[in-house]
Amino acid sequence: MPLSERTEMSTPIDIAVFKELQEAAGAEFVTELVGTFLEEAPLMLKELRDAQAVGLADVFRRAAHSLKSNSNTFGATRLGEMARDLELGGMIGDSAPLQAIEAEYQLVAAALTELTNG
Repeated sequence: MPLSERTEMSTPIDIAVFKELQEAAGAEFVTELVGTFLEEAPLMLKELRDAQAVGLADVFRRAAHSLKSNSNTFGATRLGEMARDLELGGMIGDSAPLQAIEAEYQLVAAALTELTNG
């Protein structure tokens, strides 16, 4: 079953939000936006890791905020919530939340790729 026909529970993307974005902005433009997100999100994740490693709380918070906003745009609500938790919770010494957000990003990236290529 194509990802666009699955329920919200079986994909990391809220399909209704994604389709609404496509209707508002146009499918071709959304495909371009997704491509940009897929290029930039790994850089945001690296920025989170690097900021945590050297204790740059402001950089950490800004990277989390950017990831949250971009994720929510495409309906990647769980990823957005995880990034919001990092943004509001501040830097922590534990790397488990960053590992979890990176794993969720991989699911989101695969789903967005399928939605824009399928």
